[in-house]
Amino acid sequence: MTNKNHDNTGPTSQERAAASTSSDASLAGLSRARNWWKAHPHLFTFALTVLVVWGVGTYAYIFFSPRLTYNRIENAVVTRGLGCSGSPGIPVNTLYTQPTLAIPSSQCNSLESTENRDTLYTVGVLDLSQGPEVLHVPDMAGRYYAIQLTDPWGTVFAYVGRRTTGTQAGDYLITGPGWKGTVPNGVTQIASPDNTVALIGRTLVESDSDVATAYGLAKQIQITPLSRWKPGQ
Repeated sequence: MTNKNHDNTGPTSQERAAASTSSDASLAGLSRARNWWKAHPHLFTFALTVLVVWGVGTYAYIFFSPRLTYNRIENAVVTRGLGCSGSPGIPVNTLYTQPTLAIPSSQCNSLESTENRDTLYTVGVLDLSQGPEVLHVPDMAGRYYAIQLTDPWGTVFAYVGRRTTGTQAGDYLITGPGWKGTVPNGVTQIASPDNTVALIGRTLVESDSDVATAYGLAKQIQITPLSRWKPGQ
């Protein structure tokens, strides 16, 4: 028995004609655009240059932004310390500890304006190009403290403190890339990926009456060149 009801699923002649007309129109549009760019080669060059510069500039900004931020903070620390304009700076390979609690509302520099109200800060910039530096921390007797070491790209590559190394006294040799010397006995090496390092230490202050005690401990956080360091310093 033959079924005479067939489904005509293929395109009709009118649909094929419409599709052909649409395709021709698209090709014509592309041809006109191509011819227009050929007639204005300087505009094509300009547009291509803008796209390349925008892409490269965006990538460069994202890539170098951490380094620019670090350089700004380093310059502020070395030239003005943690104070406002006119305050003494902190020489390279020297640490400074605040004797009082920070004022978060201060707009003196980017460090002080973001500090904690219950913390004494110890800061400094290290230059390891002339040799390693030995970081000494005192016995904090269980008190919370943390010292972060940051490279110029904003990467915190090491921590010394209660959560990572405990609160007992200790000495840490901070070395630059490629250093091949001998680590003294009883000293823990911290290898830096860069010769320039930002050191930011935080010592907890439990109350206003605890400031003097906390400062007495925090100011014992010291940096000494390995060439001049002696055990027990």
